[in-house]
Amino acid sequence: MTEKPSSRGEIFVVDDDPAVRETLSIVLSAGGYEVICFADGAALLQVARNRTPAAILLDVHIPGKSGLDILKELRGEDYPAPIFIISGQGDIAMAVSAIKNGALDFIEKPFRGNDIVTRLNEAIEAYARRQADRSASGIGSLHFPGREPLTRREREVLEQFTSGASNKEAGRHLGISPRTIEDHRANIMKKLGARNAADLVRIVMTASRAS
Repeated sequence: MTEKPSSRGEIFVVDDDPAVRETLSIVLSAGGYEVICFADGAALLQVARNRTPAAILLDVHIPGKSGLDILKELRGEDYPAPIFIISGQGDIAMAVSAIKNGALDFIEKPFRGNDIVTRLNEAIEAYARRQADRSASGIGSLHFPGREPLTRREREVLEQFTSGASNKEAGRHLGISPRTIEDHRANIMKKLGARNAADLVRIVMTASRAS
């Protein structure tokens, strides 16, 4: 009798489509995770406030409160696990909004099961690595007076960017897609009033000297 491999942690899946829940359960279980499914956000909130999973997969269109509403209630930016938004192809603007509200990244339907397991593995590992790195981070404590404050994730992207990482390298380090890195970067430049990449680095250097 073979021993059951130890679990890589729990994944909470929120989707009102039973077929999607079943597909995700099968592929994530095969990837070594324990999967707990919810058909709506209210059921997730009850559990997620008392129990922290390895990650959450949250569909945008669910009955009652939308995935975006649930993300805000969970305080996605401060939630102690990565949250992925599942969105249809027409929901890109909504997915970008979700990222601004603290989602780590978004997964577009239709998706391939193997891709999701790979992305989750990378995201969870990167998330754990960042938690360990955070105490050593210099950019996390920088102040940009008179500017709209950066979110924690924007500071992490900024740190990658100022260390010379490409979008692809930054995405790999943070466990998110290069496209999402680009969205964060555009937002950072807008918040800090940077006209281009060189201007952004100059702003960060000035803030470093002032701190």
